[in-house]
Amino acid sequence: MIPKIVRRGLPLLPLALLSGCNTVVMNPTGDIAKQQADLITISVLLMLIIIVPVMILTVLFAWRYRKNANAKYEPDWDHSTKLELVIWGAPLLIIIVLGLITWVSTHKLDPYRPLDRIDAQRPIPASTKPLEVQVVALDWKWLFIYPEQGIASVNELVTPVDVPIRFKITSSTVMNTFYIPTLAGMIYAMPGMETTLNAVLNKPGDYKGLSANFSGEGFSHMHFAYKGVSTGEFDAWVQKMKTNPGVLNRADYLSLEKPSVREPVRYYGQVEPALFNRVLNRCVAEGAVCMNQQMADDHKRNQVAAAIRQLPKGANVAQVANAEVCETPEAQAAAGATNNIPVKK
Repeated sequence: MIPKIVRRGLPLLPLALLSGCNTVVMNPTGDIAKQQADLITISVLLMLIIIVPVMILTVLFAWRYRKNANAKYEPDWDHSTKLELVIWGAPLLIIIVLGLITWVSTHKLDPYRPLDRIDAQRPIPASTKPLEVQVVALDWKWLFIYPEQGIASVNELVTPVDVPIRFKITSSTVMNTFYIPTLAGMIYAMPGMETTLNAVLNKPGDYKGLSANFSGEGFSHMHFAYKGVSTGEFDAWVQKMKTNPGVLNRADYLSLEKPSVREPVRYYGQVEPALFNRVLNRCVAEGAVCMNQQMADDHKRNQVAAAIRQLPKGANVAQVANAEVCETPEAQAAAGATNNIPVKK
């Protein structure tokens, strides 16, 4: 026979079990994720202003107007201005406050927006340069390229603490979601497109990242290790990585791109320049035309077609069609730098 006091405490058992969970989403170590967690907390508390009284009043009314309660009978009552003000006024005020908070937070926590602080007490100096990390979602693994350091890793990300990080994210085949719960919110990785995430980690440690968008057979194992280290430890790690004999060139990437499950951590001491841009523009394979080159050619053809439509009758159309579109050397250089297209001399 279970004692009465134990039976009464059984409904609290799930709460006791949940107390051992690692609620990293609500206790992150990155400033952006911390602001997002605070936004969730504020929103829930504001909504509880309505939810809690409604739940209490539901029980109170059921008890007060039960069958044998002898409650006051008022069949002619149909309106109360005070009650109407409470019923409609309180939710309206809460919606207005939530709307203002959401509006400000949406712009402040925009993943494309450069960071302006390390944490709530420390602004970022104007001269600070963020660490760039290029992220490629593969089937079913993650590739991280450090373009300034010339190294790369698979299924392991290492960044220094209190240093702004700018992730440039794309995918090789299907859409995925890049998500490090302790660092920042999730953001999509899409083939042929580049998304950006700005974030900063404030506490060293070993964390986890994952894909939060179903992408096929190996999705469940599409995790990676995330390590936050000091600046000195990061510099030492980079130097160690550079001694690794592995080289990530186009041929190696095409081999790595093939679907695989539970891929072990790999390191590359060298990375072919502009490999990420080739992945982004879907022209890693030899002989493939890059998307940016194709779009630039299409744009040029459209310019010529527009010029032909503006010609008077009897003009030499063939001469215009074969002519180069007039651009200054400065404009050509800017276009080449933007699109990674060699500029014709």
